[in-house]
Amino acid sequence: MTVPVFLGEVTPGPHLTLGGPEGRHAAAVRRITAGERVDVTDGAGKVAECTVTSAGKDHLDLTVLRAYEIAPPSPRLVVVQGLPKGDRGELAVEMMTEAGVDAVVPWSAARSITQWKGDRAAKSLARWRSTAREAGKQARRFHLPEILEQASTNQVAALLESAALAVVLHEEAAEPLSRLDLPEKGDIVVVVGPEGGVSDEEITRFRAAGAITALLGPTVLRTSTAGVAAAAVLMSRTGRW
Repeated sequence: MTVPVFLGEVTPGPHLTLGGPEGRHAAAVRRITAGERVDVTDGAGKVAECTVTSAGKDHLDLTVLRAYEIAPPSPRLVVVQGLPKGDRGELAVEMMTEAGVDAVVPWSAARSITQWKGDRAAKSLARWRSTAREAGKQARRFHLPEILEQASTNQVAALLESAALAVVLHEEAAEPLSRLDLPEKGDIVVVVGPEGGVSDEEITRFRAAGAITALLGPTVLRTSTAGVAAAAVLMSRTGRW
């Protein structure tokens, strides 16, 4: 059975207490009891492998078997995700988190049907972050992905300028993603357009920022699945898989 992962503070010493929402979920919902194994991570690389000493109504008392820190992966994979319709954004974040994407940038593209404004923007971003957190625990990730603030096209261009490799997925590109020369370190930034695709003006702006266009495959994928498909290609080619 897979050892469950919970988010919490990993402090020095032989004992930890898992409290707060995570502790309540572990004790009351998961019904974890004394003697069981759990892992606690801060989501930034620190890990404590533990056994449960005792379980209260809203917390677990833990004995630390081993504590260690995992270095962040390299190269880093960042996906700029054009805002999809409905709940497809959460689906995209969930799958990309499971695949190992390191950061996701919500992008308000010209052809995005969905627009994040006002309270909707804050609520949507919170849902994406919650989805990434839960998917990261399920996938046993000890470095949780960053879900950054919504970006404009100019902000995406600035991100592309600083990348070690900047790629825009496009169905009319000549070069396949699987054949690109990849950096050994730094950020690989991949832009995924919304349902309507990336506009010509956006392509021009991104090329001026140093991005290249690449073909993901012979079929046109939904915006919610293109990011995870691209991640699979890049993870295997960089040796992270």
